[in-house]
This record gives sequence, structure tokens and C-alpha cells, in this order.
Amino acid sequence: MRGASISTEPAGLTDAAPLPAPVTRRGVGLFGRTFFLLAALLLVSILAWLQTLRVFELEPRAVQTAQQIASIVNLSRAALIHSDSIARVSLIKTMTEQEAVRILPREPDDRFEPFPDDALGQRMTRELALRLGSDTVVANSVNDEPGLWIGFTIDEDRYWMLTDRARLNPPVGETWIIWLVIAAALSLAGAALIAGLINRPLRDLSVAAGRVREGDFAGGFLDETVATREIREVNIEFNRMSRKLAQIEQDRVIMLAGISHDLRTPLARLRLETELSVTDDGARDQMAADIDQANAIINKFLDYARPDQVAVVPIALAELVHRCVYALKDASDIRLRVDVPSDLMVLADEVDLLRVLSNLIENASRYGKSADSGIAEIAIVALAKGSRVALEVRDHGPGVSPENLQQLTKAFFRGDSARTAATGAGLGLAIVEKNIQRMGGTLVLRNRTSGGLSARIELNRAG
Repeated sequence: MRGASISTEPAGLTDAAPLPAPVTRRGVGLFGRTFFLLAALLLVSILAWLQTLRVFELEPRAVQTAQQIASIVNLSRAALIHSDSIARVSLIKTMTEQEAVRILPREPDDRFEPFPDDALGQRMTRELALRLGSDTVVANSVNDEPGLWIGFTIDEDRYWMLTDRARLNPPVGETWIIWLVIAAALSLAGAALIAGLINRPLRDLSVAAGRVREGDFAGGFLDETVATREIREVNIEFNRMSRKLAQIEQDRVIMLAGISHDLRTPLARLRLETELSVTDDGARDQMAADIDQANAIINKFLDYARPDQVAVVPIALAELVHRCVYALKDASDIRLRVDVPSDLMVLADEVDLLRVLSNLIENASRYGKSADSGIAEIAIVALAKGSRVALEVRDHGPGVSPENLQQLTKAFFRGDSARTAATGAGLGLAIVEKNIQRMGGTLVLRNRTSGGLSARIELNRAG
């Protein structure tokens, strides 16, 4: 028989066709959406309140301003009428200095700009016309001099009265802007607080669900004493579900371990009876092979039922790989290429990693045979990548169909049940992925562009 060839030629890690990355939909989180909606609601409410205040304040302000101006005009008119020419000059001067009110004669060629035609201006103009007469003129500037100008008559003589334009300024200024900014800031802070309170139970639920998914049932416990009734009921039901799943998982482990253990005794008796009672060598060998296969399946059940806790230690990867391939040195239908640096150390459990490599090499030797030569060409390559170590086991077989590639690591799934060589229980790659995850690593299965399947594992580097 021709022995398996084991070479140490370098081999790259780049000839595997990567799987398409899963499409992830990124959107606004619940906190952001709730905050945005609350902030928009509060800001719109503030603006509506401000507009309502302005509208309800506009009418009284226009009437009040018109009354004040009308009173000033009437007082000025009465004072000018009942004073002599000398006292009139002194009166006008006093009004200008103390009240910021100027009385000027109105000339026919005076140029004036009408008062702004807004709601406040119209309301005040109507009020002044009602109190001072229909010929009253309200102007924004006269002869290019801005101000609040009121045109009135005294004994057929026409006059202008100039007063402070600030009397009619709308209720918007620095104080209003400051209060508006304060109100908006308080509204946004309140929206953030409310959004956080709404989002916190869902965030806690998401974290707990992630822990339960990873098998940490105790770490996924939620508070059952929260004040909100709906959240409390959800937490209680989630904790019940977690406890039920933990019990199911425990029962599953016990059941698998019990069945596997109980089957070993009758299999051992069958093996002994076969060796003693069957005289035909061929039949005896076939029966012994069947019993060995049943034992191998039982071992896989035990591996799959093992708990998820594992302690990792530094391990020389090259030495472990050579231990795995040593048993294949006399195989006539396997060619091996090994490229693993001797100084490469990984953090792993020795028994688990040995099982992982044994399963991967077994799959490659079983399903990675060339259709032409019937020989399984297997390459085992390792490479350090920063704090991680990538180890790849690849073959030159037919590969796996894309629809089955993602299912290979599921328990009891067999990629091609029609193969006569597919005599396992479908747990090999499921155990591989589980053991790799327990050691803090990852497993990626890919079809190689040049043909065959690539199994790539990554572990933390030691040292």
C-alpha cells in the first residue's frame, strides 16, 4: 500500500471564495426615533404656544398703543390750542425733551411712507382713526426721518407728531429669544430622558435575549419588580422562558449522556460475542466495523452534550496538527500538505482542539477525494494575524452546494445523504463549531474557487 505523502510546502490562505456578507439593514434606533418624535412634538408645541401668545397679545397691544398715542395727540392738541404763542414754544420744547414727542407743522410737499400694512399696523390705524378722526394719518417716516408719525389737525392747521417707534414694537426681542432657547433646551432634555426611560426596558430585554442565545441562562434574568405593569409582565414571562430553556438544555444534556452511556454496555457485549462466536473472518470484521461505527456515533453524542465552559491554555499548534495527521501516514488515498510554523502558539483546550482538527481532517479525507484519482489532497495551513491565528483545512473535492453550505454546522444535518460514505450522525461540524466558539474562536466554511471545501478557524494567539 502506498503511504500518504505529508509535505511542508508553503500554502497561502487566499484561494477561498468568500461567502457573500449577510445584508444588515441599518436604521434609526428606538431611542433616536422616540427622542426625535418627542422633540418634534415639544418644539411644535412651543412654537404653537408662542404664536398663540402673540396672536392673543396683538389685539390688546394695538388697542393700548393706539389709546396712548391718541391721548398724547389730544393732550398736545388741547395744550397747543389753549396756550399763547410764547407758552406754546416752551410747551413744545418741554414735550420734546421730557416725553420724546415732537410737534411739527405738516407741509403740503412732505413725503411720508405709510405705516406697514400688517395686522398690528392695521388695527392701530383703525383705532387712531376712530379716536382722532378719519383724516388721521399714520406714517412710518416723514421726509426720510423714521419714527412713528401721526398726522392730525388743529383748527384747520395740519401737524405731525413724532413719537418713539418702540411703543409699537412686536413682542419679540432678546428676552423672548432667550426664553425660547431655554424652553427648547428643557424640552430636548425632557425628550431625551423620556426616550431613555422608554428604551431602557427594551435594551435590557435585548441584552438578556443575547445572553440566553449564548447559553447564559442565569445572566439573562430580568427584574420582576419594576413599577410598570406591562414591563413587569414581559420580564416575568421572559424569565419563565429562560428557566424553561435552561431546564430543556439540562434535560437534553442528561438525555444524550444517558443514552450514550447506556448503549456502550450492550455494544461491548456484542463486540465480545462477535469476536468469540463468529467464525467467518469477513462477517466478523464487518460486524466489528459496524460496532466501531456505533461507538464513534456515541462519542459524537457525548461531545455534543458536553457543557459550554472550557479553560484555554497556550498550545503549540504545529505539534497538535502533527499528532492529528500521524495516524494518516499509512493511508493510501490521502495526500497531506502541512504548513504550520513551529513557534505558533494558540489559546485553546488541547482535547477540544484535537477533536476539531480530527473532525475537519476526517471530513476532508472522506468527502474531498478527487473524482479522477480517488485521492483526497488535503492542505493544512496556519498563519498568525496580529492577536489571532488562522488555521485552514482544505481539500480538492467537489465542494458543497451553496444552499447546503450554511447548513453544514447544524446538528444532524448531512450535506449529501445519498453518499454511501456518509455514515455519520451529522454532528461532526456542529461539534467543531461548538468547540471553536467555546474557545473564543470562529469557524468559516467556504467553497474554494479552484475546487473543494475550505474550513477556516481563527483562535486567539498566545504570547
